[in-house]
Amino acid sequence: MGGSPLRILVVGAGIAGLAVARALRLAGFRPDVTERLPPTEHTDTGLYLPGNAARAMRRLDLDGPLRPLGQVVHRQRFLDAAGAPLCEVDLDALWAGVGECRALPRAELHRVLLTGAGGAVRHGAEVSTVEPLPGRVAVGFTDGTCGEYDLVVGADGPRSAVRTLAALGGPPRPAGQVVYRAVVRGGPRVGDWTALLGQRAGFLVVPLGAGRLYCYADEAGTDLPADPLARLHELFGDYGGPVPEVLAALETVHVERTEEVELGRWFHGRVLLVGDAAHATAPTLSQGAAMALEDAVVLAESLHAAGSVDAALIAYESRRRPRTRWVRDRTRDRNRTRDVPPALRDPLLRGRGGRIFGEHYRLLTGPL
Repeated sequence: MGGSPLRILVVGAGIAGLAVARALRLAGFRPDVTERLPPTEHTDTGLYLPGNAARAMRRLDLDGPLRPLGQVVHRQRFLDAAGAPLCEVDLDALWAGVGECRALPRAELHRVLLTGAGGAVRHGAEVSTVEPLPGRVAVGFTDGTCGEYDLVVGADGPRSAVRTLAALGGPPRPAGQVVYRAVVRGGPRVGDWTALLGQRAGFLVVPLGAGRLYCYADEAGTDLPADPLARLHELFGDYGGPVPEVLAALETVHVERTEEVELGRWFHGRVLLVGDAAHATAPTLSQGAAMALEDAVVLAESLHAAGSVDAALIAYESRRRPRTRWVRDRTRDRNRTRDVPPALRDPLLRGRGGRIFGEHYRLLTGPL
């Protein structure tokens, strides 16, 4: 169906929505993109893109604009809370033939995708009704406008309005973590992806280049602290390694609960969910953006190759389910280790940790 005059609406202009718009344009479609929020800069946080995300960006023909940004990451180092080594993962070996791993500010990835998406994003357009009809979808917006489309793609995140309006599922459920994100300038010199593992809490530091560090921390629970910065000092004040210098340099911290979305189906009629709207998980494996980028590539390929939209949606879900299920299951596996006392966990990681953590990505190093 490539180049066909299908009317396609993409709801959401985050990573998933813009990647879908880019992929569809490369396949010969001309989607409309709407976003309920105004065109503002994204939160000042970082993003770690594993090798499969780099491969998807290459398939979107956006690896060129991505290459000068951020910093390539060659190694993951796991330390105990005091900063003593536990294990390492050679990322170049793990993702050989797939793509390099890179850390960069989230806003920079967003700008690359926004430019690549082509066409204007209609900001301030919030979907109010989604009515699947035979062979099309009627969509209403809160400003009173409406339209009919051959396909509606809900890329509007874990709290997707499209998912609710199309009766594909309800609200996300808590994944059991509170996460803290920040970017530090002028902190300690850190050359690797470096995680310090404690009891039911962890602290991650990733270099972004240009003297910047992306800091990510989490703890088990669902209650948001009144003072996130004070809570970080309370949780990690006695940690070793780079943590003390990072804590001293922190100024602004963004905090949120992790959420999961697990659905029995991803489409209803001509309404399809992608990215976190369809399969959000906790960010433990850093696969949220990667899964959204892969979704975009596979959706465009499915629409281009299939003889009908209906056949394309079936093919898309059948290709994507195994990989997103793998990410969900491996995320839960890794998160369960939080409850293991360090006295039992750390000797295991010193002996086999590199193999265990590398295995979590095995399926993802294979073909899309």
